[in-house]
Amino acid sequence: MRPTQMKAVVTADGGKIALKANVPVPTPGHGQILVKVIAAAQNPPEWMNLANPNPNDIVLGHDFAGVIEEVGPGVPQDLRKVGDRVAGFLNGCVSKEEGGTFAEYCISDAHVLVAIPDSLSFEDAAGVGLAGFSACQALWQNRDLPTPLSPTKESFPFLVWGGASAVGQWAVQLAKQSGLQVIATASPKNHELLKSLGADAVFDYRDPDVSKKIREFSGDKLAHAVDTIAEGDTTAQVCASFGSKGGYAALLLPAKSTREDVKAEFSLVYTLFGKAFESPLPYPAIPEHYELGKKFGVLLSTLLRDKRLKTTPLKLVPNGLADVEKWIQYQKDKKVSAEKITYRISDTP
Repeated sequence: MRPTQMKAVVTADGGKIALKANVPVPTPGHGQILVKVIAAAQNPPEWMNLANPNPNDIVLGHDFAGVIEEVGPGVPQDLRKVGDRVAGFLNGCVSKEEGGTFAEYCISDAHVLVAIPDSLSFEDAAGVGLAGFSACQALWQNRDLPTPLSPTKESFPFLVWGGASAVGQWAVQLAKQSGLQVIATASPKNHELLKSLGADAVFDYRDPDVSKKIREFSGDKLAHAVDTIAEGDTTAQVCASFGSKGGYAALLLPAKSTREDVKAEFSLVYTLFGKAFESPLPYPAIPEHYELGKKFGVLLSTLLRDKRLKTTPLKLVPNGLADVEKWIQYQKDKKVSAEKITYRISDTP
């Protein structure tokens, strides 16, 4: 019999957080599962959420990997079962009902989920969810590009701005396995990592001539990109990298195109759950996105099973969930580089 209370990191007064041992274990609703969280990974939305006013006692955390403890009503028997190893993400720190992943248990949609192969540890799998699904969304939600399961034989250039970010690393691999010529930007220290993931060329984003060099390398043919940073002048640099015919850029944060012939479009990964939500602006339920979320879950599961994807290098921190506030500040201070801060829940004092 599962417990009724658990350890979890929750919001507290004054924009702070607290580790509590008496947080109610959530109950899976229709189409949901209850997961015993083995490892949880940290993302930028953690500190972004805390920058906004929040009620107390909302569980933080977006990414998780663990074992199914309970299957809720409406979940097909052939889809999920108790004991399955799974990884995914939540729209964490939004409501007490949905909860988050910095906890001993979390609830998850049963479809928008990744099956963890036996060859992958829970710690490595913990960072798959938010970044992996975001990369899929950036590549395929609003455009008809080849996929790793049906790659093109006629390659064309694809730019990943911010290739060393978690989303960037997934985007580089997914685009390369789709048959594309992958161009990425990153700090020089991360160039070899991105080449090992499949990037055909990597440029220093600090180079004042970076857009010109990308345009030259791509033969003035770049028409597709993803901006995983979308801050400061990154979107302008992405637009400047496009060929003379323009194209389409997917953005992970809202920003405007600086060229009339380049469509720059922001997408938010939580729409893949097909539910209405606020973040903080209201977003309607988009059933078509839910169908995409299901497909992305199957795609990522298949590629991980076949050992075609490498997970983001992890930074496994000590003391489990005890020092989350410290590591959120670490990420807010932009000290994270090409790694995923990861918590092993059982290490929590």
